[in-house]
Amino acid sequence: MKNTSLPRFLANAALLAAVLAPSLRAQTPTQSYLRNTPSDIEREDPRVNSIIARAEEHFKLGKMNLNDQKRQAAREEFDRAVDTVLESGMDVRSNPRLQRYYLELVERVYREEVPQGTPAQPNGASFVNVAQNDSRQPAPAQVGFVDQKFEPCTCDELSKIELNEKESNVSDKEVAEAEQVKTTLDFDFKLHPLVVGYINFYQGRGRGTMETGLRRSGQYTSMARKIFREEGVPEDIVWLGQIESTWRPTARSWAAASGLWQFIPGTGSRFGLRQTAYVDERNSIEKATRASAQYLKWLHRRFGNWELAMAAYNTGEGNIDRAIARAGVADFWTIYPYIAQETRNYVPNILATILIAKNPEKYGFRNVQRMSPLAYDTISVPSATSLGLVASLTDSSIDYIRSINPELRRDMTPPGEAYLLRVPPKRGHQLVALLKRIPVDRRSQMARVIQAAPGDTWEALAPRAGVSASTLQQWNAGVDLAKGGTLVIPAGGGGRLMATAKTYERPTGGAAPSSSLRNYTAKGGETIAQVAAQFNAPVEEVVKQNGIAANTPLSRGQQIQVPSRGGSAPAASAPATSRRRR
Repeated sequence: MKNTSLPRFLANAALLAAVLAPSLRAQTPTQSYLRNTPSDIEREDPRVNSIIARAEEHFKLGKMNLNDQKRQAAREEFDRAVDTVLESGMDVRSNPRLQRYYLELVERVYREEVPQGTPAQPNGASFVNVAQNDSRQPAPAQVGFVDQKFEPCTCDELSKIELNEKESNVSDKEVAEAEQVKTTLDFDFKLHPLVVGYINFYQGRGRGTMETGLRRSGQYTSMARKIFREEGVPEDIVWLGQIESTWRPTARSWAAASGLWQFIPGTGSRFGLRQTAYVDERNSIEKATRASAQYLKWLHRRFGNWELAMAAYNTGEGNIDRAIARAGVADFWTIYPYIAQETRNYVPNILATILIAKNPEKYGFRNVQRMSPLAYDTISVPSATSLGLVASLTDSSIDYIRSINPELRRDMTPPGEAYLLRVPPKRGHQLVALLKRIPVDRRSQMARVIQAAPGDTWEALAPRAGVSASTLQQWNAGVDLAKGGTLVIPAGGGGRLMATAKTYERPTGGAAPSSSLRNYTAKGGETIAQVAAQFNAPVEEVVKQNGIAANTPLSRGQQIQVPSRGGSAPAASAPATSRRRR
């Protein structure tokens, strides 16, 4: 390039900007966090170039290691690339360029570790955004669903809360009452008026979010308290799960954090959560909860108080270290001006939630009925066992099996290993016995069950089963037909793989009651179990008819079909019939 006056001028201007930028930022430490839209200067902050360059260097090293089949080293470099952005000290979402780069980086990591259209191997990559399934492949080569189902994370919306004047107007009486509730907790913190402001928020426009969280918490808090207690973390801090995910194991945030406890890929790996093409333990129930407790305990040892531990859980310990260095003291409310707006909201939000959850009646949440704790059996199943097979053999649905095994990315357990699978309660022993009848090489396929009446013969059952008598006998070796019982048959006959197999044949020894379907429009927030009780219908049949787990909250307006047998009257009149959604 020629040394014309214009390039020289631009070079000098850029150099001057680089020199002056740090001092300007030091004079206005919180300026970028106080505006919703960054200025052009902030968008082109030289720090962004430096952050991207360092992240790219780690990404390239990861790619080189991956090409050399050094998967562990590749995963570590990819983790460092992601952490370089998240722990840069910048508010990623306030800078459009950095946020766009971060999201693209995560996607590139996923694609490098599990290439599109290539069946992933059991010991393959660590980061997968969705389960890969190339429809062009023959069905047996890739068993799974196209997309792992995620739900938007409420933490993204909660991080943007701005308290209004009424919510911020906190009286001394309100502070004193909150102090009284605080004395009943199993850990201590400094009560700032902002915490009471968030209590006011949840008593008003945030009431729906709080009620949803309190209701869903019933499924997980007993388990979480037990694990936190075992790990030496105050039990009341389990309410961090409400802010992180509103107790949804499939919640996913803008930053690719996932699960009940919202681990990003790198931190999940640090605390032993596997992430492969078949399983992502960040979405697990017990394992992710234990990892969360261990991480919080580690952060508490590092920073010395729980407020800073919570803040670091949200933004990373590096960002808190830098904020402490600027503030000169390890105190959350002192470093408050030097941390991102999301983290400023995060800690008082959690503390307010903990106070409300400790005494919900005091804060106006008297009639929130909490969901029952998750109940299930845990059994060891063979390599690559189909979830559809498990659903059929336990008389449930694939959706229900997924709901209690949210860490599974596909409709099958990981190949190459036995897997501890959660199954409907009191069905574990039955499932183990039925699985033993199915040839090992067919456990990735679908099957169904029928009931044999005492005295039936293989020849008489074969037409109903749709397979030959010899095949039926082969799949049910050891069954004494003189006593009758449950028989396993290949779906579709002859072991042919079917897309779905949710049928279940009832005993034929006697006429079944007449059956019809009633359509019900959900009011929002109620569950399948509650709808079944309203219509005096068996919960299991309503679950199976709609493919929705018994305790899954229903959306307002969602159409539910309820079997009505023998003309029994429902507890409440059903609305007019409408077409089923699927």
